Amino acid sequence: MSINEWKSHFQEAEDTVKRFHNDPSQLEKCLKLSQTITKVIQNKGNLFCCGNGGSHAQAMHFAEEWTGRFMKNRPPVGAIALGDPTHLTCVGNDLGFDEVFSRQLDGLARNGDFVLFLSTSGNSPNLLKAVEVAKKKGLETAALLGRDGGKLLPLVDNAIVVDAQLSHRIQEVHIQIIHSAIDLAERAIFKV
Repeated sequence: MSINEWKSHFQEAEDTVKRFHNDPSQLEKCLKLSQTITKVIQNKGNLFCCGNGGSHAQAMHFAEEWTGRFMKNRPPVGAIALGDPTHLTCVGNDLGFDEVFSRQLDGLARNGDFVLFLSTSGNSPNLLKAVEVAKKKGLETAALLGRDGGKLLPLVDNAIVVDAQLSHRIQEVHIQIIHSAIDLAERAIFKV
């Protein structure tokens, strides 16, 4: 273990972020994400988010920034990270883990709502089932992905793919996108 190893980690993270933000097409997709979120909130829609593992933690973070607060005090926004523990264990046990997000989304979402999918691979069966429900219900969709985007890439309205192979590097950019999208939408809606 050495300082150079620490430097190497930070350099790798910096290089990943630089590749991302130097690609104008990625920034266009990020702009579309913040505009979509803004429109959904202004039209009184709700925001849903889902992912597995570390991506689930980021989905919860996305939701709590809306129901709580981000930078300034403002009214709460309807947002939920799909997959609370009792739901996960109930549906996972009774219907299978592939159904945990789709079942909850089918029960809660209404036309005019929005779903953000988080996945470093884009191939999780439970996310693929949930995007089917989102499409059936006419929901707007976006995904923060990694690697080659996986099977989710062509299924969502707006796919943002981080050019990296390592999950932790992909998730580092995902959290920056989440924070920036929240900040820009919050400013546009609440003038904070």
